[in-house]
Formats: sequence, C-alpha cells, structure tokens
Amino acid sequence: MTISREDVEKVAMLARIRVDEQQVSELEKDLGNILNLVDQLQSANTENTEPMAHPLDAVQKLRADEVTETNQREAFQAIAPATEAGLYLVPKVID
Repeated sequence: MTISREDVEKVAMLARIRVDEQQVSELEKDLGNILNLVDQLQSANTENTEPMAHPLDAVQKLRADEVTETNQREAFQAIAPATEAGLYLVPKVID
C-alpha cells in the first residue's frame, strides 16, 4: 500500500508535528513500509486460532482476600486536624 505526500503532510498537520521536505519523503517511505507490513499480517490465516487475552496464557497468582492489618482508625483520627462522625474534615475548595 502506498501513502501519498499529501497524506503525510495532512497527518503531520493533524498531529501538530512540523516536518521539512526531506522528512516528508522519508516518512512517506517508512509509513508505506508499515502499511505493507499490516497488509501482510492481515493476509495471515487465523481461521482456527482462538483469541487470547495474553500471548503467553499467563495466569495471575491471587492471594487470599483476608485482612492483615489491625484497625487503627481511632489512632489516625486522633491525630487528624479535624474529624466529625468518623470522617476527615477538609477545607472547602470548590464553591
């Protein structure tokens, strides 16, 4: 697949990237190569391939969901500048 000079200039403008004339010709060639690679990948037969969430079929090790910390709420609230009904009070920042 080929990409035109106008396409490269339009993409550069949309991306707010300044490219000079030499870069435009290099990008035209490089982007054309990338699009050719995508075409090759799309032509691969994937009919009997099952979709995967991860290429290595990795399984996440999970730990048991259990409480490991002691409840220190009262101690933390005792040193807080302001609390009320178990909540931390902070200055109003939005009207």
